Amino acid sequence: MFNRKLVFWSACAGMLLFGICIITLGSVVADLRLKLNLDEISSGTLFTILPIGIIAGSLLFGPIADRNGYRLLLAVSAIIMAAGFFGIAYTGSEFVLKLYILLVGLGGGAINGATNALVSDISETGKGANISLLGVFYGIGALGMPLILALLRNVMNFEIIVASVGMLTLLTSIFYLIIKFPPPKHIKRVPFSETIKLVKNKMLLLIAFFLFFQSSYEGIINNWTTTYMVSKLAVEQSSALYALTLFVAGLVAMRLLIGSLFRSFTPAKLLVISFGLTIAGLLILRLSSSYSLSVTGLVLLGAGLAGGFPIMLGIAGNLFAELSGTAFSIIFFIALTGNTIINFLMGLVAQHFGVKHLITFALAETVIMILLSVLILKKSGNIK
Repeated sequence: MFNRKLVFWSACAGMLLFGICIITLGSVVADLRLKLNLDEISSGTLFTILPIGIIAGSLLFGPIADRNGYRLLLAVSAIIMAAGFFGIAYTGSEFVLKLYILLVGLGGGAINGATNALVSDISETGKGANISLLGVFYGIGALGMPLILALLRNVMNFEIIVASVGMLTLLTSIFYLIIKFPPPKHIKRVPFSETIKLVKNKMLLLIAFFLFFQSSYEGIINNWTTTYMVSKLAVEQSSALYALTLFVAGLVAMRLLIGSLFRSFTPAKLLVISFGLTIAGLLILRLSSSYSLSVTGLVLLGAGLAGGFPIMLGIAGNLFAELSGTAFSIIFFIALTGNTIINFLMGLVAQHFGVKHLITFALAETVIMILLSVLILKKSGNIK
């Protein structure tokens, strides 16, 4: 028999590592450029490798989780991540560095998907609320890593810091091997025809494409807000980065509220609140010429975007409980692919028409997501 609380906290540890995984490369890329004498093109290539690994890990974890359970999946994924971190810290080869970054992405993508599916599986009620609490630890990892680097940079070199993250990841893998997890849902191999049915399931596809836009929405805000604020408000890059940090803080705070004070709220009510905050944040960003008001808009926008993943994954967890791993794999694969595609399109818009159209782009995504959410809520029986 497994301990639900212990398993939940183990999932939180994994999500913390994924948050660190996402932010580490950007935090140490300047150090890697100096160490390996990389030019701008080579440095930029590094940023394309991590998402490829994450997408691959997201696609692979689900069928493994449904067939074999979570214990070995999480342990092996953490070991793969640890190997990647150790490699990033100590490699002297640009080519080998790319392989290690791919390993971090592969392990991180599998851990991200598996921990979400695991929390859904162990939650008899309140799946979305518990997944929201899980997401808080992603934010802690993403916000904490740059802070740790800033505090320790004058005390130790970046190699030791990244290797320490690798050691933490390795210790987490040992923890996964020690504790008990829920047994596999399917002792026999899941027929391929069942996977095909899931891929064709209209409800699953609606949720996946809602998160296609949700993931890309978070991506364009993370990637383009600093440029937008520097261009519109003529603020320093450091001030724009601080504002972006508060966007993430707003997202984390709202996820904490969804998992606690708003725990009893229906998905429909949470989505109304989420879209209200999102639209308010976008309007403030569009109309404001003040830095402080723009920061307020970003905090509201972060809070508004916080509910998308936990709400939709909670619905999916209830509808596809018997094949939750495979269902979540499909959802994450489509969602993360959306992040890549929409960010590329936003890049074209910024190049040809200017970054000022970021808010217009985001508003268009908001409208699409509202329409998709209405269809999802109706089909899932959350509204009549």
